[in-house]
Amino acid sequence: MSWAERQRADLLQQTQSLTQTPPPVLLLHSLTDNEGDWSILPLLPYLSSLFGKNSSWLVFLEEETNVKVTKLLQALRKFDRRKEWFLGKPLHDEESTIIHHYAFAENPSIFKYPDFSAAWALSIPLLDRSGPNLYLTSFNFCCLHLPFFIVALYIWENGQGPRLTAVPELCTEPEHSPTAQHCATTLRRPAPLCGEPVKKEDIFVAVKTCKKFHSERVPVVKKTWEREASLLEYYSDHTDPSIPTIDLGVPNTERGHCGKTFAILERYISDAVPKTSWLLVVDDDTLISLPRLQMLLSCYNPSEPVCLGERYGYGLGQGGYSYITGGGGMVFSRAAVVRLLASDCKCYRDDAPDDMVLGMCLNALGLPVTHSSLFHQARPEDYSRDFLAHQVPISFHKHWNIDPVAVFNRWLKDESMSTSTHGLNKSTKEEL
Repeated sequence: MSWAERQRADLLQQTQSLTQTPPPVLLLHSLTDNEGDWSILPLLPYLSSLFGKNSSWLVFLEEETNVKVTKLLQALRKFDRRKEWFLGKPLHDEESTIIHHYAFAENPSIFKYPDFSAAWALSIPLLDRSGPNLYLTSFNFCCLHLPFFIVALYIWENGQGPRLTAVPELCTEPEHSPTAQHCATTLRRPAPLCGEPVKKEDIFVAVKTCKKFHSERVPVVKKTWEREASLLEYYSDHTDPSIPTIDLGVPNTERGHCGKTFAILERYISDAVPKTSWLLVVDDDTLISLPRLQMLLSCYNPSEPVCLGERYGYGLGQGGYSYITGGGGMVFSRAAVVRLLASDCKCYRDDAPDDMVLGMCLNALGLPVTHSSLFHQARPEDYSRDFLAHQVPISFHKHWNIDPVAVFNRWLKDESMSTSTHGLNKSTKEEL
């Protein structure tokens, strides 16, 4: 949130030199009390009512987006503001992907959606048409994630609305890159650093597994990231001393795993495990960089109820809730776990979806879900190459049709990885 405040101050300072009235700079998280504002679509009617009469463009930025206001205005002047425009830096899928529900399966690359990090814009005529009609649409808000794709799909409106128009001045190059001379937007590098990485001894890692995956998935964890954990336990439906695993007394389920996850939360705050400030819950097919996570956690206060990971949404705009998707890894501060277990929130079945039930609990308690785009619910192949190109990711998920060890070595292993996070290379620290 402090990063966003600094971004707002910088933009306002730049607009002081403009001869026209400076544009308002709004922080999305503070506009309304609607839980789903982060997904953009539920916010469009409000923005249309607020700016539909006295503005030409609505521009969306990320916290890490650096903007040269004069160049941005020059880029926007190339487009007739009286027409419907959807502007951005295009991304596309290389292949049909589960994270976009296999949309455009016959030709995935045909549909373009904006890279939010480069900034994107709507002309007011498009906003005025799209915003007020939002509540009349049959658009499905279930399990919303990666909102840049969903936003593009909604605006396109099955071919009735405009497709994304590429704007070369909207870039994701590093701020001081020689290739960014023409850019109105770039990415800040280095990002603000929050302090020393959290000690590995202050993170307890819980790996969910089951007997049928003891010989298939657990060895991958041991070959890749297990050695970077100081405190780690495997939770299964079968005790195997060779791993070792712990049987929590919850039968394995083919889906959901809510009973197992809540048993992990109970164990975490008991005397059975060392007391730590942070709990990381992952699947046995999650690939993760713990040193990068240690650096990210330096930006958060474990005495506050923090729930961190890749954020999804269910029924947003219709009284729904946000949740941290489990496959990419769910991070909880001790304070968050204590608040959750002190409430009346429970699994309605052992095989209920644990991440979604936790999201409902957090929503009922008024506790925020914190998103980081560095966690990933799917494989690298499931994301646009350009989207990943400006990231130093923390996690990926699933072993399907990939060599998980090779994926870890390519995307998550740092050359100087050691028992200390101080050896991490500079580029990793800058991204995080």
